[in-house]
Amino acid sequence: MFGTSRKFATAETLPGLRWENGAERPSRDVVASETAVALVYNGMPHVVMMATPEYIEDFVLGFSLSEGVIRSVDEFRGVRVRELADGIEADVSIAEAPFRELEKKQRNLTGRVGCGLCGAQTLAQAIRHPRAVADTLRLPPESLHRALSGIESKQRLNAATGAVHAAAWVDVDGNIALAREDVGRHNALDKLIGAMVPAKSSFASGAALITSRASYEMIQKAAMVGIQVVCAISAPTSLAVRLAEETGVTLVAFARGTRHTVYAHGSRITACAESEAA
Repeated sequence: MFGTSRKFATAETLPGLRWENGAERPSRDVVASETAVALVYNGMPHVVMMATPEYIEDFVLGFSLSEGVIRSVDEFRGVRVRELADGIEADVSIAEAPFRELEKKQRNLTGRVGCGLCGAQTLAQAIRHPRAVADTLRLPPESLHRALSGIESKQRLNAATGAVHAAAWVDVDGNIALAREDVGRHNALDKLIGAMVPAKSSFASGAALITSRASYEMIQKAAMVGIQVVCAISAPTSLAVRLAEETGVTLVAFARGTRHTVYAHGSRITACAESEAA
């Protein structure tokens, strides 16, 4: 079972004391939930991530693919999600071959929401080199701008709390086909990746739009599943740019309104615009 949304609480209304215009007054604010999610593969504890308790099945599948726990969805057998006193446990079933590989590099760690390389014990484990993605996509810049104008309407939880990131899937016409939110930017992308599998969406058919910075781990996750274009609202990091160049991923950042900057493999964006102008 995967791709469904369990009904855990994604936010709480909590009391506060607000200071404004030289005076204080009681307030009640909607605050995003943050929950420990333990991933247990074939009965073996693997990792604990802090995440928004929504679309956990999508998160588990996306994490398993983007972190290389499994090589394809065919190796994913299913997941059972249950709520415990201190968080959520996801009992994941995978094929025997990837499980044996996982056993060899077993680590038991806590992944904070801002940590995409948690638990790596060597440089080789931390700095992976995914194979190059295909070069089949051409995306007009106007499509990115159209998606940017619509992303806010897909951020239901962020509108209520102001505390979560989003990752959205954009088709060549700029339509947002899927979107997922989470307190962790890596988790939001994993949830999007996991949601695309049961939706039968091709990772070569569009772009991933993220409302965070474009860090190394985000490009690594995208390359691992074959996403050709990553468009970030915020800034890139230098290592993200270098990995995008290495893996063939088109990296767009500072995408706001009708502006953006391309840092790697811009032919997927500019070639289309040039052909239309010809």
